[in-house]
Amino acid sequence: MAFLKVIVGPNSGQTCRLTASECVLGRHPGCDFPIDDEAASRRHARIVLAGSDHYLEDLDSRNGTFLNGERIQQRREIADGDRLRIGKTVFTFHLRPSSPASEGHPLIRGKGSLLLVDDEELEGDRALLSKRGASSGQATMPSNITLQAQLKALLEITHNLRKTLSLDSVLPQILESLFVIFPAAERGFIVLESDAGEITPFCVKLRCGDADDPVRISRTVIRQVMGAREGILSADAADDSRFESSKSLSEVRIRSMMCAPLIDTGGRSFGAIQIDTLSNCDRFQEEDLDVLLSVATQASIAIENARFHEYTLRQRTIQRDLDLADRIQRSFLPKRRPDLAGYEFFDHYRPASHVGGDFYDYVTLADGRLAVVVADVIGHGLAAAMLTAKLAAEVRFQLLSTTQPAEAVTQLNASLARDLMEGHFVTLVVAVLTPGTGEVTVVNAGHLRPILRRGDGRVSDVGNEQAGLPLGVLEERRYEHSTVRLSSGELLLIFTDGVNEAMNEAKELYGVYRISEHLRAATGGPVELGRTLLADVERFLAGCPPKDDMCLVCFGKTDG
Repeated sequence: MAFLKVIVGPNSGQTCRLTASECVLGRHPGCDFPIDDEAASRRHARIVLAGSDHYLEDLDSRNGTFLNGERIQQRREIADGDRLRIGKTVFTFHLRPSSPASEGHPLIRGKGSLLLVDDEELEGDRALLSKRGASSGQATMPSNITLQAQLKALLEITHNLRKTLSLDSVLPQILESLFVIFPAAERGFIVLESDAGEITPFCVKLRCGDADDPVRISRTVIRQVMGAREGILSADAADDSRFESSKSLSEVRIRSMMCAPLIDTGGRSFGAIQIDTLSNCDRFQEEDLDVLLSVATQASIAIENARFHEYTLRQRTIQRDLDLADRIQRSFLPKRRPDLAGYEFFDHYRPASHVGGDFYDYVTLADGRLAVVVADVIGHGLAAAMLTAKLAAEVRFQLLSTTQPAEAVTQLNASLARDLMEGHFVTLVVAVLTPGTGEVTVVNAGHLRPILRRGDGRVSDVGNEQAGLPLGVLEERRYEHSTVRLSSGELLLIFTDGVNEAMNEAKELYGVYRISEHLRAATGGPVELGRTLLADVERFLAGCPPKDDMCLVCFGKTDG
């Protein structure tokens, strides 16, 4: 009976018998084989039994599914001993419980079961046969290397590495090339340094042996090679006094080993390549180390290119997600301004990044009144945008559920307070306009005061006494309203702090005072005032990008 065995990852050691015609693997607990791996998708891949054959399929996962180090694009047949990788989890596929993973695959490729060992500090250079400095961006050979060895190394590695930009393909190909260049090599592996500075095994290749047996690696040797940016060679590691305390060398009976650093174009070591042999006859020589250093230089370039390629692909994915989030968020905003006889409306929304936390809406109530909503979710970016989406639906529901704006905001606050994470809140203003009378009922939840401009140019804040706490702070908080009446030529401006806190190169804020002064001096209606105000803010910024989302709504009465 076929089964999977986890050999690398959080579920290491677990097995899954493939008893059904389909087995789904992923992070979701409802999968047939749940994987405790953050890099795995909820439903990542599946294994399908068709007749007597097993096939591997990727379920449109974010990070891909790999078979023997190669990312699969469509259904692929899997054979006994094949290796599957999902995220950071590596499986071996077995047709029979007694089947070793290496059967039929004497050359193991891709990630293997690697074990890093902390040996004691290595002291002295007296028994070390050779030591070579390494540098980035150079592939030089000393004069004692034969032309044949030089061409063989460089052509082999260049030919193999130019075929792909996938890191999961580049690493196995590096080891494949080294096993061609060095017929005596019996083990090879590549380790890379993570962003957190941890040495992480990424690829192993064995000429023979059981792939389930862990390959022991000396972290001390790797650290020394990377720290000194020097390759090292020991013709007889078993007798090398430098490695007397190295369990990873002595317990495996390594007779000869070479290790070379991987160095990026900035001169920083980011990993290492090591190959070794158990043979007592075919020991590595000084010229072999020079060849390995040359190969490591080519490999460093290839790995850097692969990493940059993968970073570019991730950035493109993120950009697509951000663009989609922006389109979704904008879909919650009004498609057009209200067409209300005797009134004029202006609105503007500009996120500081791809998506923002500001929000505005127009909600027509059942009795013909119009609710104007302006809100500001703390912060900006995806987290604020997601909360904005919830707010957009919830505010409409509450406004349409009661005739009293203050009660609607009170219920909205209670709902958000139960769901918001600690430290998150929303400021909001709801202004409900009764078209026939020009009466505006204003409810303020911790937001900047709306500014009212009278027909004679006087300006004043609305609702100073009735302003309450932001939404989500206290669940039991009740909100009050204030009322103003608009006459012909009068208007109300509601804005978020991205407008008054716009900062220029001199670190000066635009300020509420400038907004008030602009309203006093302006003579036009809401549309003209809104446009000239935004133009004045842009002049003030003088090309400096906004630090916060900017949103404003202005409406007023135009007839007598």
